[in-house]
Amino acid sequence: MKAMILDAYGPDAKFRKTDLPMPELGAGQVRVRIAATSVNTVDTMIRQMGADLPLSPAPPAVLGMDFAGTVDAVGEGVSGFEVGDEVYGCAGGLADIQGALAAFMVADARLIAHKPKSLSMREAAAIPLVGITAYEGLQRAAVTAGQRVLVHGGAGGVGHLAVQLARYFGADVYATGRGAESLGVIAGYGATAIDYRAESVADYVQQHTDGTGFDVVFDTVGGDNMAKSFDAAALNGQVSTTVAMVELDLTQAHFKGLSVHVVFMLIPMLHDHKRETHGEILTALAEIADAGGLQPLLDKSAFTLEQVGDAHARLGSGQAMGKVVVDVS
Repeated sequence: MKAMILDAYGPDAKFRKTDLPMPELGAGQVRVRIAATSVNTVDTMIRQMGADLPLSPAPPAVLGMDFAGTVDAVGEGVSGFEVGDEVYGCAGGLADIQGALAAFMVADARLIAHKPKSLSMREAAAIPLVGITAYEGLQRAAVTAGQRVLVHGGAGGVGHLAVQLARYFGADVYATGRGAESLGVIAGYGATAIDYRAESVADYVQQHTDGTGFDVVFDTVGGDNMAKSFDAAALNGQVSTTVAMVELDLTQAHFKGLSVHVVFMLIPMLHDHKRETHGEILTALAEIADAGGLQPLLDKSAFTLEQVGDAHARLGSGQAMGKVVVDVS
Protein backbone atom coordinates (compact mmCIF):
# COMPACT_ATOMS: atom_id res chain seq x y z
CA MET A 1 0.00 0.00 0.00
CA LYS A 2 1.08 3.60 -0.52
CA ALA A 3 2.16 5.57 2.53
CA MET A 4 4.07 8.67 3.60
CA ILE A 5 6.73 8.06 6.22
CA LEU A 6 9.27 9.97 8.27
CA ASP A 7 12.75 8.45 8.35
CA ALA A 8 13.90 10.94 11.00
CA TYR A 9 12.56 13.74 13.17
CA GLY A 10 13.49 17.40 13.37
CA PRO A 11 12.41 20.92 12.33
CA ASP A 12 13.36 20.14 8.72
CA ALA A 13 12.06 16.54 8.64
CA LYS A 14 10.56 15.58 5.28
CA PHE A 15 7.92 13.00 4.48
CA ARG A 16 8.85 10.29 1.97
CA LYS A 17 6.45 8.35 -0.25
CA THR A 18 6.87 4.59 -0.09
CA ASP A 19 5.10 1.24 -0.40
CA LEU A 20 4.42 -0.71 2.79
CA PRO A 21 2.90 -4.15 3.39
CA MET A 22 -0.80 -4.18 4.18
CA PRO A 23 -1.24 -3.95 7.95
CA GLU A 24 -2.13 -7.23 9.64
CA LEU A 25 -5.54 -7.38 11.26
CA GLY A 26 -5.70 -8.46 14.90
CA ALA A 27 -8.48 -9.42 17.28
CA GLY A 28 -10.63 -6.47 18.30
CA GLN A 29 -9.52 -4.42 15.30
CA VAL A 30 -10.93 -3.29 11.98
CA ARG A 31 -8.92 -2.45 8.88
CA VAL A 32 -9.93 0.83 7.28
CA ARG A 33 -9.38 2.13 3.77
CA ILE A 34 -8.45 5.74 4.54
CA ALA A 35 -10.30 8.48 2.66
CA ALA A 36 -9.02 11.52 4.54
CA THR A 37 -6.99 12.56 7.57
CA SER A 38 -6.60 15.90 9.31
CA VAL A 39 -3.49 17.52 10.75
CA ASN A 40 -3.40 18.37 14.44
CA THR A 41 -0.83 20.43 16.33
CA VAL A 42 0.37 17.27 18.08
CA ASP A 43 1.19 15.75 14.66
CA THR A 44 3.45 18.68 13.84
CA MET A 45 5.04 18.49 17.29
CA ILE A 46 5.88 14.82 16.79
CA ARG A 47 7.41 15.52 13.36
CA GLN A 48 9.59 18.30 14.75
CA MET A 49 10.48 16.97 18.20
CA GLY A 50 10.46 13.19 17.79
CA ALA A 51 12.25 11.45 20.66
CA ASP A 52 11.74 14.50 22.90
CA LEU A 53 8.06 13.52 23.09
CA PRO A 54 7.40 10.20 24.83
CA LEU A 55 4.42 9.50 22.57
CA SER A 56 6.41 9.64 19.29
CA PRO A 57 6.65 6.43 17.21
CA ALA A 58 10.10 5.13 16.30
CA PRO A 59 11.11 6.04 12.74
CA PRO A 60 10.45 5.10 10.05
CA ALA A 61 7.05 6.32 11.20
CA VAL A 62 3.60 6.68 9.68
CA LEU A 63 1.93 9.63 11.42
CA GLY A 64 -1.68 10.82 11.28
CA MET A 65 -4.09 10.38 14.18
CA ASP A 66 -7.47 11.46 12.79
CA PHE A 67 -9.14 9.68 9.89
CA ALA A 68 -12.35 8.87 8.07
CA GLY A 69 -12.72 5.92 5.77
CA THR A 70 -14.43 2.63 4.96
CA VAL A 71 -14.11 -0.67 6.82
CA ASP A 72 -12.18 -3.14 4.66
CA ALA A 73 -11.96 -6.09 7.08
CA VAL A 74 -13.20 -6.96 10.57
CA GLY A 75 -11.13 -8.84 13.16
CA GLU A 76 -12.15 -11.53 15.58
CA GLY A 77 -14.34 -10.40 18.44
CA VAL A 78 -15.51 -7.16 16.80
CA SER A 79 -19.22 -6.37 16.85
CA GLY A 80 -21.06 -3.34 15.54
CA PHE A 81 -18.94 -2.89 12.42
CA GLU A 82 -19.14 -4.60 9.04
CA VAL A 83 -17.16 -4.42 5.81
CA GLY A 84 -18.32 -1.36 3.89
CA ASP A 85 -19.25 0.73 6.94
CA GLU A 86 -18.10 4.36 6.86
CA VAL A 87 -16.23 5.14 10.08
CA TYR A 88 -14.11 7.82 11.71
CA GLY A 89 -11.78 8.03 14.68
CA CYS A 90 -8.47 8.98 16.24
CA ALA A 91 -6.63 5.68 16.50
CA GLY A 92 -2.98 5.78 15.42
CA GLY A 93 0.09 7.83 14.59
CA LEU A 94 1.77 7.60 17.97
CA ALA A 95 3.73 5.09 20.06
CA ASP A 96 3.72 1.76 18.19
CA ILE A 97 0.42 2.33 16.35
CA GLN A 98 0.56 3.04 12.60
CA GLY A 99 -1.14 6.26 11.61
CA ALA A 100 -3.50 7.37 8.86
CA LEU A 101 -0.97 8.69 6.30
CA ALA A 102 -1.41 5.47 4.33
CA ALA A 103 -3.97 3.80 2.12
CA PHE A 104 -4.99 1.44 4.94
CA MET A 105 -4.63 1.28 8.71
CA VAL A 106 -5.86 -1.03 11.45
CA ALA A 107 -7.73 0.52 14.34
CA ASP A 108 -8.90 -0.69 17.72
CA ALA A 109 -12.66 -0.95 17.24
CA ARG A 110 -13.18 0.72 20.62
CA LEU A 111 -11.60 3.94 19.34
CA ILE A 112 -13.86 4.47 16.32
CA ALA A 113 -17.51 5.02 15.45
CA HIS A 114 -19.79 5.20 12.46
CA LYS A 115 -19.19 8.41 10.53
CA PRO A 116 -21.86 11.14 10.71
CA LYS A 117 -24.15 10.52 7.75
CA SER A 118 -24.58 14.23 7.08
CA LEU A 119 -20.84 14.95 6.76
CA SER A 120 -18.35 14.21 4.01
CA MET A 121 -15.25 12.11 4.61
CA ARG A 122 -13.17 15.30 4.72
CA GLU A 123 -15.46 16.88 7.31
CA ALA A 124 -15.60 13.73 9.43
CA ALA A 125 -11.80 13.41 9.40
CA ALA A 126 -11.55 16.90 10.91
CA ILE A 127 -13.50 16.00 14.04
CA PRO A 128 -12.09 13.14 16.16
CA LEU A 129 -9.19 14.55 18.22
CA VAL A 130 -10.61 18.06 18.64
CA GLY A 131 -14.19 16.82 18.95
CA ILE A 132 -13.41 14.33 21.68
CA THR A 133 -11.37 16.98 23.49
CA ALA A 134 -14.16 19.55 23.30
CA TYR A 135 -16.81 17.06 24.39
CA GLU A 136 -14.73 15.76 27.30
CA GLY A 137 -13.87 19.26 28.50
CA LEU A 138 -17.53 20.27 28.62
CA GLN A 139 -18.61 16.93 30.05
CA ARG A 140 -16.12 17.08 32.91
CA ALA A 141 -17.23 20.64 33.67
CA ALA A 142 -20.81 19.31 33.76
CA VAL A 143 -22.18 21.98 31.41
CA THR A 144 -25.94 22.35 31.68
CA ALA A 145 -28.62 24.42 30.00
CA GLY A 146 -28.76 28.04 31.05
CA GLN A 147 -25.16 28.33 32.21
CA ARG A 148 -22.82 31.01 30.93
CA VAL A 149 -19.88 29.35 29.17
CA LEU A 150 -16.74 31.15 28.01
CA VAL A 151 -14.49 29.48 25.42
CA HIS A 152 -11.02 30.91 24.97
CA GLY A 153 -9.92 30.49 21.34
CA GLY A 154 -13.43 30.02 20.00
CA ALA A 155 -12.38 29.81 16.34
CA GLY A 156 -9.60 27.26 16.94
CA GLY A 157 -9.67 23.52 16.36
CA VAL A 158 -11.02 22.53 19.77
CA GLY A 159 -12.63 25.90 20.43
CA HIS A 160 -14.99 26.06 17.45
CA LEU A 161 -16.41 22.65 18.33
CA ALA A 162 -16.63 23.48 22.04
CA VAL A 163 -18.67 26.58 21.14
CA GLN A 164 -21.12 24.52 19.09
CA LEU A 165 -21.39 21.72 21.63
CA ALA A 166 -21.97 24.12 24.53
CA ARG A 167 -24.77 25.77 22.56
CA TYR A 168 -26.22 22.35 21.71
CA PHE A 169 -26.27 21.56 25.44
CA GLY A 170 -28.28 24.73 26.01
CA ALA A 171 -25.64 27.05 27.43
CA ASP A 172 -25.32 30.77 26.80
CA VAL A 173 -21.96 30.82 25.00
CA TYR A 174 -19.25 33.48 24.71
CA ALA A 175 -15.87 33.05 23.04
CA THR A 176 -12.67 35.02 22.62
CA GLY A 177 -10.86 35.59 19.36
CA ARG A 178 -9.03 38.23 17.37
CA GLY A 179 -9.49 39.67 13.92
CA ALA A 180 -12.62 40.00 11.84
CA GLU A 181 -12.47 36.48 10.39
CA SER A 182 -12.04 34.76 13.75
CA LEU A 183 -14.73 36.84 15.42
CA GLY A 184 -17.02 36.23 12.46
CA VAL A 185 -16.61 32.46 12.82
CA ILE A 186 -17.55 32.67 16.49
CA ALA A 187 -20.61 34.80 15.81
CA GLY A 188 -21.59 32.48 12.97
CA TYR A 189 -21.91 29.62 15.44
CA GLY A 190 -24.34 31.66 17.53
CA ALA A 191 -21.97 32.69 20.31
CA THR A 192 -21.13 36.17 21.56
CA ALA A 193 -17.70 37.07 20.14
CA ILE A 194 -15.19 38.85 22.40
CA ASP A 195 -12.11 40.55 20.97
CA TYR A 196 -9.60 39.84 23.73
CA ARG A 197 -7.24 42.50 22.37
CA ALA A 198 -9.85 45.23 22.74
CA GLU A 199 -11.49 44.15 26.00
CA SER A 200 -9.91 43.24 29.33
CA VAL A 201 -11.14 40.24 31.30
CA ALA A 202 -12.67 42.56 33.87
CA ASP A 203 -14.47 44.47 31.12
CA TYR A 204 -16.13 41.49 29.46
CA VAL A 205 -16.91 39.78 32.76
CA GLN A 206 -18.70 42.95 33.87
CA GLN A 207 -20.46 43.39 30.53
CA HIS A 208 -21.70 39.83 30.05
CA THR A 209 -22.12 38.52 33.62
CA ASP A 210 -22.70 41.67 35.69
CA GLY A 211 -19.33 40.99 37.28
CA THR A 212 -20.21 37.56 38.68
CA GLY A 213 -18.12 35.55 36.21
CA PHE A 214 -18.77 32.62 33.89
CA ASP A 215 -20.05 29.30 35.22
CA VAL A 216 -17.68 27.39 32.94
CA VAL A 217 -14.47 28.57 31.27
CA PHE A 218 -12.95 26.35 28.58
CA ASP A 219 -9.33 27.36 27.94
CA THR A 220 -7.83 26.07 24.69
CA VAL A 221 -5.00 28.65 24.69
CA GLY A 222 -2.97 28.00 27.84
CA GLY A 223 0.07 29.91 29.05
CA ASP A 224 -0.84 33.26 30.60
CA ASN A 225 -4.41 32.64 29.54
CA MET A 226 -4.87 30.14 32.38
CA ALA A 227 -4.68 32.98 34.90
CA LYS A 228 -7.21 34.91 32.79
CA SER A 229 -9.48 31.88 32.88
CA PHE A 230 -9.39 31.94 36.68
CA ASP A 231 -10.16 35.67 36.63
CA ALA A 232 -13.15 35.11 34.33
CA ALA A 233 -14.67 32.23 36.30
CA ALA A 234 -17.51 32.61 38.79
CA LEU A 235 -17.29 31.54 42.42
CA ASN A 236 -17.26 27.73 42.59
CA GLY A 237 -16.94 27.77 38.80
CA GLN A 238 -15.48 25.14 36.51
CA VAL A 239 -12.34 25.60 34.39
CA SER A 240 -11.43 23.05 31.71
CA THR A 241 -8.10 23.33 29.96
CA THR A 242 -6.35 21.49 27.15
CA VAL A 243 -3.03 23.30 27.67
CA ALA A 244 -1.99 22.93 31.30
CA MET A 245 1.78 22.69 30.78
CA VAL A 246 2.46 25.88 32.71
CA GLU A 247 3.62 26.95 36.16
CA LEU A 248 0.75 28.76 37.79
CA ASP A 249 -0.19 30.40 41.09
CA LEU A 250 -3.40 28.71 42.25
CA THR A 251 -4.26 31.36 44.83
CA GLN A 252 -7.06 32.83 42.71
CA ALA A 253 -8.49 29.36 42.06
CA HIS A 254 -8.36 28.65 45.81
CA PHE A 255 -10.21 31.75 46.95
CA LYS A 256 -12.84 31.30 44.26
CA GLY A 257 -13.26 27.59 45.00
CA LEU A 258 -12.69 26.67 41.36
CA SER A 259 -12.61 23.14 39.97
CA VAL A 260 -9.91 22.68 37.31
CA HIS A 261 -10.15 19.89 34.74
CA VAL A 262 -7.13 19.00 32.60
CA VAL A 263 -8.07 17.27 29.33
CA PHE A 264 -5.48 15.09 27.59
CA MET A 265 -7.49 13.01 25.15
CA LEU A 266 -4.60 10.76 24.06
CA ILE A 267 -4.58 8.86 27.37
CA PRO A 268 -6.94 6.05 26.21
CA MET A 269 -4.89 5.38 23.09
CA LEU A 270 -1.50 5.70 24.78
CA HIS A 271 -2.30 3.62 27.84
CA ASP A 272 -5.15 1.39 26.63
CA HIS A 273 -7.24 3.00 29.37
CA LYS A 274 -11.02 3.04 28.88
CA ARG A 275 -10.70 3.18 25.09
CA GLU A 276 -14.40 2.48 24.71
CA THR A 277 -15.15 6.00 25.97
CA HIS A 278 -13.75 7.43 22.73
CA GLY A 279 -16.03 5.28 20.63
CA GLU A 280 -18.95 6.37 22.78
CA ILE A 281 -18.07 10.07 22.45
CA LEU A 282 -17.60 9.76 18.68
CA THR A 283 -21.02 8.10 18.44
CA ALA A 284 -22.54 10.98 20.40
CA LEU A 285 -20.76 13.54 18.20
CA ALA A 286 -22.09 11.84 15.06
CA GLU A 287 -25.62 12.03 16.43
CA ILE A 288 -25.19 15.71 17.28
CA ALA A 289 -23.77 16.45 13.80
CA ASP A 290 -26.63 14.61 12.11
CA ALA A 291 -29.08 16.60 14.25
CA GLY A 292 -27.54 19.83 12.91
CA GLY A 293 -25.68 20.74 16.10
CA LEU A 294 -22.10 20.30 14.92
CA GLN A 295 -20.33 21.41 11.73
CA PRO A 296 -16.53 21.31 11.55
CA LEU A 297 -14.73 24.28 10.04
CA LEU A 298 -12.31 23.27 7.27
CA ASP A 299 -9.45 25.40 6.05
CA LYS A 300 -9.79 26.47 2.42
CA SER A 301 -6.60 24.62 1.47
CA ALA A 302 -6.60 21.17 -0.15
CA PHE A 303 -3.78 18.62 -0.02
CA THR A 304 -3.17 15.14 -1.36
CA LEU A 305 -1.34 12.42 0.57
CA GLU A 306 1.89 13.29 -1.26
CA GLN A 307 1.49 16.92 -0.13
CA VAL A 308 1.27 16.16 3.60
CA GLY A 309 4.45 18.16 4.21
CA ASP A 310 2.70 21.21 2.76
CA ALA A 311 -0.31 20.49 4.97
CA HIS A 312 1.94 20.51 8.06
CA ALA A 313 3.46 23.78 6.88
CA ARG A 314 0.00 25.27 6.39
CA LEU A 315 -1.00 24.49 9.95
CA GLY A 316 2.34 25.71 11.29
CA SER A 317 2.09 28.99 9.40
CA GLY A 318 -0.73 30.22 11.60
CA GLN A 319 -2.67 31.20 8.47
CA ALA A 320 -5.10 28.29 8.50
CA MET A 321 -8.69 29.01 9.51
CA GLY A 322 -10.21 25.70 10.50
CA LYS A 323 -8.86 22.16 10.30
CA VAL A 324 -6.28 21.30 7.63
CA VAL A 325 -7.39 18.12 5.84
CA VAL A 326 -5.39 15.72 3.66
CA ASP A 327 -7.16 13.63 1.01
CA VAL A 328 -5.70 10.12 1.06
CA SER A 329 -7.85 8.33 -1.51
